[in-house]
Amino acid sequence: MPENESWEYSLYIPNDLRAVTVSRRTLRLILTMHGLIRLVDVAELLATELVSNAVRHTKGPAALRVRWSAGVLRIGAWDADPAPPEPPRPLGQLAESEEGRGLALVRACADVWGWQPLARDGNRGKFVWCELAAVA
Repeated sequence: MPENESWEYSLYIPNDLRAVTVSRRTLRLILTMHGLIRLVDVAELLATELVSNAVRHTKGPAALRVRWSAGVLRIGAWDADPAPPEPPRPLGQLAESEEGRGLALVRACADVWGWQPLARDGNRGKFVWCELAAVA
């Protein structure tokens, strides 16, 4: 795949836990079709955590966004809740916890992650994202 080739996909999903599986499988297909199979396992884990958080902790619709540009894969989840995500705790503190591991896993597995508030057409929300560099 040429490094200068860029593409982006958005998958709008309902507030339904089944959407997490749909998102994960869609991401696998996208990456496979673009020749990025080496990123699939980590990317699926990251997308699962981001989309799961968007569906579990908000009441409205959500979206998975995937972008490839300059050798970097950005995976993000949009949701309609403008409140910032809970900051991730160190994984060592979460060993016995039933929840709260999502963003800690994202922080541990991604090269970089972050979030930003979004406002468009009177709608508010946030976008939580992470990036993976494609290492040859």
